[in-house]
Amino acid sequence: MRREYPLAPVVGVGAVIVEHDRALLVKRRHAPLADAWSIPGGALELGETIRDALVREVREETGLSVEVADLLGIFDRIIRDAKGEILYHYILIDFLCRITGGECRARDDAKEIRWFTLDEITTLSLPEDTAEVLRLGFEKKRLKHDLPARPG
Repeated sequence: MRREYPLAPVVGVGAVIVEHDRALLVKRRHAPLADAWSIPGGALELGETIRDALVREVREETGLSVEVADLLGIFDRIIRDAKGEILYHYILIDFLCRITGGECRARDDAKEIRWFTLDEITTLSLPEDTAEVLRLGFEKKRLKHDLPARPG
């Protein structure tokens, strides 16, 4: 799949994982957003459902197994080069997720992995839509009684 100068938009999925008043973020290893903090996720593959892609991407980046819960938002991410041509075009679909197992550690495309409080997140340089979906994830997590915090 061609990500730079794509012929069509790339569908991406993202997992907002909130536990114990902290959200899990990964530092990206590759462009776009190399060395930037982001929610775990990646691109949908041909023949894969959105939810299956999200479960796979979270496992590949963090080592965690998740259950996909609420849809938090759908966002456009269009990045143009210096000439104004489309360098990247993503349609991002973000969900609130709950950890069901695994060992949390940076893997695959994640250079680093870390838990952040909402206050810490506000100090990061995040795209506006990422900051908003994280805020919404914290809010929904507090309101949902059927997504208990993982013990330990």
